[in-house]
Amino acid sequence: MATAAAHPGRVNEDFTGALPTAAVLVDGAGIPDADAICRHGVAWYASHLGGSLLGLLARLPEQSLPALLAEAIEQVTEAHRDTCDVADPISPSAAVALLRVSGGLAEHLVLGDAVVLLDRVDGAPLVVSDPREVVVARSYETALRATIDGGIDGGAEHRRLLRELRANRNRPGGFWVAKDDPRAAEEAVTGRSPVTELSGAVLLSNGASRIVDRLHLTDWPGVLTTLAAGGPAEVIDRVRRAEARRAMAADDATITHCTDLSEALRRH
Repeated sequence: MATAAAHPGRVNEDFTGALPTAAVLVDGAGIPDADAICRHGVAWYASHLGGSLLGLLARLPEQSLPALLAEAIEQVTEAHRDTCDVADPISPSAAVALLRVSGGLAEHLVLGDAVVLLDRVDGAPLVVSDPREVVVARSYETALRATIDGGIDGGAEHRRLLRELRANRNRPGGFWVAKDDPRAAEEAVTGRSPVTELSGAVLLSNGASRIVDRLHLTDWPGVLTTLAAGGPAEVIDRVRRAEARRAMAADDATITHCTDLSEALRRH
């Protein structure tokens, strides 16, 4: 595993953790001016959701991954419902990636803009993603870019557009993330593969997956090659160097590389 905040001294809003037979990655969504909505913040939400998922994965191995995610969302929402406006469009939310080895299968789940990369023994790696947020956000790109140099009202308009974009969360025709409604878990992208067909799996936050989908520094087989040679930290270092060269805003970046899945199966 490796993780890095977007900037030194800034709180990292990603979370990752693992059990002998499962791995969890949570990519918290940071929203400006949200302190009045939720006093806990996005990092609190991400870490509590991730911790809840790890506990549920350990205690309820027979439950489906969407059911476990729904229960974790409910637990974290109840933990701050009385103090925060959990239903507000800019209250904390997160993308989630899960992997579990059970009964000879490697099960995966993706909700939001995280990525699961399955390293197949034969053939190209399988990339599991949930593109709905990217599709919705693309329709706002031009207007958001215009507000950056929009004069006196540019900042206010930028915040308004972000709020409008976030209002598309967890509704039909929009995109789905972990937030306050456990029913969002039913919209996750899920699948399973025989463990014997996989040599490994990788969970990436969107700050790390940009090595392929935004920075175009390599392809997914290239990511696996870099992981094998230098580990997750090397992938994140490459991302940071490219961001600096291109003056691109950085994002929290987290990678969990799961290897020797047959050993996890034996433990199960």
